[in-house]
Amino acid sequence: MVRVPFRAAADRVRHRLSRLARPASRPRATAPKAPRAAGGGPKAPRTPVPGDLAAPAPSPWLRALGMLAVVVLGAWLGLLAVGSIRTPVGPMDTNMTLRPSLTGGSKINVAPLGALELDSHIAPLRLDVDVDRLDPERSQALVDQPERFSGLQDEVTRDVAAGTGELAVRSCVAVISGATALGLVVYRRPRRALAAGGLALALLAASGVSAYATWNPKSVLEPKFSGLLSSAPSLVGDARSIVTEFDIYQQELARLVTNVTKLYDATSTLPVYQPDPGTIRALHVSDIHLNPAAWHIIASLVEQYEIDVIIDSGDTMDHGSAAENGFLDPIRDLGAPYVWVRGNHDSTVTQDYLEKFRNVRVLDDGKAVNVGGLRIAGTGDASFTPDRTAPVGGKAAARLEGARLASALRDQERAGTPVDIAVAHDPNTARETDGTVPLVLSGHLHRRINEQLKLGTRLKVEGSTGGGGLRAVQNEKPEKVHASVLYLDRSTRRLQAWDEITLGGLGLTTAEVSRHLPEENLKKDSPASPSPSPSPSPSSASSSPSSSPSPTGSGTRPTPSP
Repeated sequence: MVRVPFRAAADRVRHRLSRLARPASRPRATAPKAPRAAGGGPKAPRTPVPGDLAAPAPSPWLRALGMLAVVVLGAWLGLLAVGSIRTPVGPMDTNMTLRPSLTGGSKINVAPLGALELDSHIAPLRLDVDVDRLDPERSQALVDQPERFSGLQDEVTRDVAAGTGELAVRSCVAVISGATALGLVVYRRPRRALAAGGLALALLAASGVSAYATWNPKSVLEPKFSGLLSSAPSLVGDARSIVTEFDIYQQELARLVTNVTKLYDATSTLPVYQPDPGTIRALHVSDIHLNPAAWHIIASLVEQYEIDVIIDSGDTMDHGSAAENGFLDPIRDLGAPYVWVRGNHDSTVTQDYLEKFRNVRVLDDGKAVNVGGLRIAGTGDASFTPDRTAPVGGKAAARLEGARLASALRDQERAGTPVDIAVAHDPNTARETDGTVPLVLSGHLHRRINEQLKLGTRLKVEGSTGGGGLRAVQNEKPEKVHASVLYLDRSTRRLQAWDEITLGGLGLTTAEVSRHLPEENLKKDSPASPSPSPSPSPSSASSSPSSSPSPTGSGTRPTPSP
């Protein structure tokens, strides 16, 4: 008598678990049997179980949704269980894995240095490559016989091709096995379980087609670094050599392997960046807003990237008072020439104080100077509003100041001394220089903008290098610290690439570097036989941005100070 309630409960639970995935069986018209009790007498008929298999069948949409859930979950579990391979890539032992992803792409994890992310494809799968260790014998052979580096490119290409081929086969087996096994558990019917496995294979094949159709080998030119690798973009080559030597994946991947090998051989210390003699490196900073931590960050970047010139597009101060002038003294020891224009939070008192520094070039009223191999002209902000009140004239005054700057730039052109970079604090001022200079820099907005203006001038607006300054604590979220390293060709003095450096704000310790190239450089045809550029040699690491003290910050996209 006790077995009837237990049987009814078990039937109810089993039905509720499978009703979305298993179509209801059609009730069969069979005569009810009259079971006999233990004493031999007839037993009362079984009470119908609520929700028995004779209940109405779920809709086809719900059944399809249940099948899709089984396929996706089973395929994912299969990839987690057996969808990875260990394979050598040059001197490295790596682990390759396919993972579900909404954005796709590839991620190379180099423990303990950090990660390198590439927008290599668009598909619901991401390729993860974990560099587990360097094989001691193969690494030592490369160190002892440097001539073997010349053949490392082909070796790495073969290893990666073999590894991805094996990973594709393993992934097919993994998704089929996972979906079939889960389908068998849920449906308890071999035919439907095999259907789930087949659908999982079709889903994987469709993802592979999507990845192939959207494959972007140029993604290696614009990688995103995190962790300690954020301070060593030289691991994937110099910006100028990337532009001129366009045999993309083979050379850049070989260069990555080569330099990581040397990196580990030098007891995992970051290499000193070796600049290309044909490249000028300018550090663009802006809107420091009296944050003392900014000077340590700038000094670290100057040392790490061997900066030729620092360009500050204003708002270094907060109120522009004489009492704040002592804040500017660390500029003397930054180790590079400092070009500065006045922002709306900087006063003429600030400007007069900076003009006394030997390594500072103050630009105003279209003045042009030669510094760091570049000719730079700029003007101070048209307004002085330290209390953030609305400026007299507003946007109209900024545009008028920009027209004066554009006139000065045209005068420089006619005099045979064309300007390479113009600097103004307000983007409204900077936009007026369109067509008179290749590159114009500004700040003021506390967020980055990169725009090609109508007449060909590139406008680059930098975020706040001071993380919004000392007023950061007034905002709900910390503003990140922004700076950019600009790479310009020494002969043409045109922008070749830039690295956007982003550090976590108040209480955050993240560091990230993203490399970008102008669109016109990405469209250049590659030479027939590019020659590899020299790799940086390992040495003691200089101060990295990620080790800088946490600067204070303000909101992520604040309203610009008037």
